[in-house]
Amino acid sequence: MIKTASASTTLARARGAFAEGRLTWSGLALTVFSILIYLFLYAPIVILVIFSFTRDEFGVRWTGFTLDWYIRLFNNPRMMGAAWNTLVVASVSTVVSTIIGTLLAMAMERYRFRGRGAMEGLIYLPIVVPEIVMAVALLAFSAIAFDVIKLVTGETLRRNLATVTIGHIAFSISFVVVVVRTSLKNFDRRLEEAAADLGADSWNIFWRITFPLILPGIIGGALLAFTLSLDDFIISLFLSGPGTSLLPVEVYNRVRRAVTPEINAISTLMLLLSMVLVALSQLLQRRR
Repeated sequence: MIKTASASTTLARARGAFAEGRLTWSGLALTVFSILIYLFLYAPIVILVIFSFTRDEFGVRWTGFTLDWYIRLFNNPRMMGAAWNTLVVASVSTVVSTIIGTLLAMAMERYRFRGRGAMEGLIYLPIVVPEIVMAVALLAFSAIAFDVIKLVTGETLRRNLATVTIGHIAFSISFVVVVVRTSLKNFDRRLEEAAADLGADSWNIFWRITFPLILPGIIGGALLAFTLSLDDFIISLFLSGPGTSLLPVEVYNRVRRAVTPEINAISTLMLLLSMVLVALSQLLQRRR
């Protein structure tokens, strides 16, 4: 009886909302459609996280809660080595791409020079070009560069972490430029002019005026570059050589054999780290 009364009350409220015009069929359809879209996008992720704690060896049934798969993951030297290599590549590529991207963003935003339009198109090219195309291009470029080095020095080089890092720098610069240029759009140049009138040179103006004001944008671009490098698979697969283990490639190789809760565990950790970095980036952008 209580359930029947509650359902009748809900139905009566819905009818009242329709009668008062506060709830329309289009609004209800939009709400239902939004819920279905969110379920389609995030339900698989939630399932992945849940089944990283299951006792089932195949990770397809819930047979009880356990942390054994995370313990096995941290005791797996190959997975930990791949994770360390991925963090090293992401850190180095982030630092280099942030420095180059920041300087390039300032040049594009503040100066007018010959070929500026072509340069702007080249900057956005890695963003709009499919990643597989860029991976093939970087692979071909590395092969030509190795041949030239061998011809000049006689040394035979192979693809390793250095080639992966260079590839990540190549596509991360564009994202840093976009984010930093957004910070420079509404920059008040009168602050720099006032500092110059007070006798400050260009170096002091940059470090004491310009850099602190665009720092949130620089950090946001760096976090975005780090996240993209951490999650990249295609370029890492093409540019990594024998004996070079990166976490996305290692996860892919294991998934081809079987999906285990250990894969779910490492995927959950990668997801958590990516979410934290994206959240920090968004927070810094909002503060800016």
